[in-house]
Amino acid sequence: MDPKIKISLVITTYNWPEALDFVLRSVEQQTDKNFEVIVADDGSKQETTDLVNDHMKKSSLSIKHYWHKDDEFRVAAARNGAVDLSTGEYIIFIDGDCCLMPSFISSHRNLAEKGWLVAGRRVYLKRGFTTKMLEKRWDFFRWSRAGLFIMGLTGQCNRPFQFLPLRQSDEKRKKQADSWDKVQTCNLGVWRDDFYNVDGFDENYVGHGLEDSDFTLRLIRSGIKRITANHSSPVLHLFHSRSIPERADKACLNPKRFQSLLESDRHTAVLGISSRKNS
Repeated sequence: MDPKIKISLVITTYNWPEALDFVLRSVEQQTDKNFEVIVADDGSKQETTDLVNDHMKKSSLSIKHYWHKDDEFRVAAARNGAVDLSTGEYIIFIDGDCCLMPSFISSHRNLAEKGWLVAGRRVYLKRGFTTKMLEKRWDFFRWSRAGLFIMGLTGQCNRPFQFLPLRQSDEKRKKQADSWDKVQTCNLGVWRDDFYNVDGFDENYVGHGLEDSDFTLRLIRSGIKRITANHSSPVLHLFHSRSIPERADKACLNPKRFQSLLESDRHTAVLGISSRKNS
């Protein structure tokens, strides 16, 4: 990708300002500075807004904040709202509990190709390590690849070999070109035109899961291929419980929605980003 092309980094968050603070601090350390930040807030309380505003004042980067009312788990809608505020030609999605190595943006820029999405990896930090980092406020995301690799070997995270910059051939990176499986929005790059061509995320997805699979499958159906970013720049996923108590007691219809997509040949969202302009 041309270094002059602007990137939009979309960070999804919900009521964990401590983690988001770490993520935004890691964003500030990027070696590639030609990007903007949009926080996609799925209805967090005032503490998160205050945190984002504080980073806006201190940062040399452009930081924007999309927020909607807390009404169940609606990350698809939050991401669409954030993209609506963005201006970059290329969009990278991460989560607000995933810290970035300094090379993250530049790695995505190096892998980006027209007609392709970039599916990155994540490394799960263990509970004890996460607790210690949050308490000490150490910038562990600035550690060298060797340091992070050793951290993994000592059991502080999984997938330590993702930190090693092992060379991957173009053929190997594109081996899963037509596969949507296991692509996740905690580390995903896509061209803006391709995003709008499939009408963004489907806002019918309410509750946890499968909105990213729906989005990726529709991209693949529209003709976009997949590049796998192994050993490039994984995100550092802070440990947390998988369930959110206040959002865990409602039936989730997402599996049925995704099954309906699988049984069709549709590549656009049922309720996509275009619905925002028509409402």
